[in-house]
Amino acid sequence: MFTRILSTARLEFAIALRNRWVAIAIAMMALFSLVLSMAGSAPTGTLGADRLSVTVASLTSLSVYLVPLIALLISFDAVAGEVERGTLPLHLAYPISRGELLLGKLLAQLCVVALAVTLGFALAAGVAWMSGGAEVLTGLPALFRLIWTSVLLGAVFLSLGHAMSSLSRRPSGAAGLAIGLWLVAIVLYDLGLLAAVVADDGGAFTTRVFPWLLVANPADAFRIFNLAASDAVGAASGLAGAAHAIAAWKPLASLIAWPVAAALLARLAFGRVQP
Repeated sequence: MFTRILSTARLEFAIALRNRWVAIAIAMMALFSLVLSMAGSAPTGTLGADRLSVTVASLTSLSVYLVPLIALLISFDAVAGEVERGTLPLHLAYPISRGELLLGKLLAQLCVVALAVTLGFALAAGVAWMSGGAEVLTGLPALFRLIWTSVLLGAVFLSLGHAMSSLSRRPSGAAGLAIGLWLVAIVLYDLGLLAAVVADDGGAFTTRVFPWLLVANPADAFRIFNLAASDAVGAASGLAGAAHAIAAWKPLASLIAWPVAAALLARLAFGRVQP
């Protein structure tokens, strides 16, 4: 089983290298991380935090938007593309189950996301170290936490991208579903919550329902978990109050549960695809 999964993963990673997805993902993360790192020293004196902590707080907000987008761009044609090219029946003709095929694709694409996140954030940390000296070492735990939670967030949207790809038999349709998912989960969801909070005016929704709805969204759970432990939480987000009011185990549990749930959803959707 593991041999078949790893063989599929090696093949998919080679395809990602050939299609320049590895280079594109690394370039996107490195470029935006470098810009934020170079601009992140301005508020350091007033916040009383080291430069790396300020940079990590800014990178957290960047990751919420960029990591899901990269994951969906990589994964949207994982199934629909195979169907359109006529290669899915060939894959399934080998002694490999649909679950193993999907896990192999997920593993390879997760390696792409992890590589892009690690190199991009390492570049930002290097810039912070060159300008801030040894004091940036206090921000390393926050940086490590940001890296592994970004990989978890990427795993969620990779599997959701596989589900969208399985629901559409054409890559163009899968791309539309993926972009729609990104808009709803990353942009419209928070706008809807904000409108509901304003309309509730401090009522039961704001005090009881709103925190759970924040945690239920993997992007918000990621942001809250990272900002709650940041010394520079006020530098990057208006969620500072929510980040400190919600127990840390809740967003962490959401981040751990979502990749599993999304992978199961993708497997169920893939099971309905006719080769």
